[in-house]
Amino acid sequence: MAFEGKDESTVLEVRGVTRAFARPHGEPLKVLEAVDLNLKRGEIVGMLGKSGSGKSTLLRIVAGLIRPSSGEVWYRGEVLHAPAEGIAMVFQSFALFPWLTVLQNVEVGLEAQGVPPRARRRRAIQAIDVIGLDGFANAYPRELSGGMRQRVGFARALVLDPAVLLMDEPFTALDVLTAETLRTDFLDLWSENKLPIQSVLLVTHNIEEAVLMCDRILLFSSNPGRVIAEIRVPFKHPRNRLDPRFRQLVDDIYVRMTARLQGRKTLATIGERLPELSTNLLAGLIEALASEAYHGRADLPEIARALNLEVDELFPIAETLQLLGFAELTSGDIVLTSLGRQFAGADIEPRKQIFARQLVANVPLAAHIKQVLEDRPGRRAPAVRFLSELEDYLSDSAAEQTLRAVCNWGRYGELFRYDDSSETFSLEQDAE
Repeated sequence: MAFEGKDESTVLEVRGVTRAFARPHGEPLKVLEAVDLNLKRGEIVGMLGKSGSGKSTLLRIVAGLIRPSSGEVWYRGEVLHAPAEGIAMVFQSFALFPWLTVLQNVEVGLEAQGVPPRARRRRAIQAIDVIGLDGFANAYPRELSGGMRQRVGFARALVLDPAVLLMDEPFTALDVLTAETLRTDFLDLWSENKLPIQSVLLVTHNIEEAVLMCDRILLFSSNPGRVIAEIRVPFKHPRNRLDPRFRQLVDDIYVRMTARLQGRKTLATIGERLPELSTNLLAGLIEALASEAYHGRADLPEIARALNLEVDELFPIAETLQLLGFAELTSGDIVLTSLGRQFAGADIEPRKQIFARQLVANVPLAAHIKQVLEDRPGRRAPAVRFLSELEDYLSDSAAEQTLRAVCNWGRYGELFRYDDSSETFSLEQDAE
């Protein structure tokens, strides 16, 4: 493999990229809007944001796997219209062929390019050795741990001698210790110029991972995804997570990611996407905040670490508690409201009553379902009636997720009942 030196010239540019998907009714659903970014030689750029911010969609546009609705991706002085030589991707899932050995899995891309068998084998063995899998070339995926299988994924990408490596949450499917080892090994190889890569574009929802790995971090908003901030990471590799400056930057990013959520009390429309969260998760975070460890107020990074939650897991819970009036987000902290404290100290039935009141007051879809049921003579309505309304605003999958969320919250609060076999909502008194 030819390992090129690094300089500051631009390798790839994204210019004004927008991506929208058609819906059965209404305007197309925008996933990305007017996104600009550039990659320079010698840098790792991270894309950080919540689910629904279009990060993975943008990565696939850069890979040439899908085309933007508008805007362009420029690579090596030309507009990208399809997968390009010199751009490789590592996915979250290992996606190995179980019937092929490690060596054969790594050779797949080279075989597709028509590389002769002898050269193919030589390059594959070199990539396997570089990524730390020497001795396992003839093993099958079933013989490997999760971390080793992801190393095969890295070797399969690196064997193509890519100028740009795209990484879509490559450590998410691994346990914490394995992910840390693989992350550290990758950074060591990168810092020592032992990889053929000129630049890396990383999708992550882990703030600490972004600060640990990246030279620049792009923060994305959601629905649609836009770049709302660019943060430069000033620390040299290797980086120390315990360094106060490191911790401060992590905290600052939490503050910036929650700044847009402060003061948000109600949903604007029936058709706003909602996260599918269990009431156990919502009640669990309320109880954690009400405990003696926090006394109703917690720093988001601190409680995320304590509860072993990632950003994609913590933020939807925190946002939903704010939406329902049980907590407020302010300056990177989450603070219980008086109603949240009341909920934490209540028994099961009073909790349900509090939750039901807040659900009707703050989630228009829940109030809408209840009103429709009350207005109907039979006090019943099919789920498809509400699903079709949501599909005027959301994608099919987001509409289904939102309806499931409200269905489960409404059942917990005993606002209504739901029969899964007939897919029908009804008022509780009609189901006695």
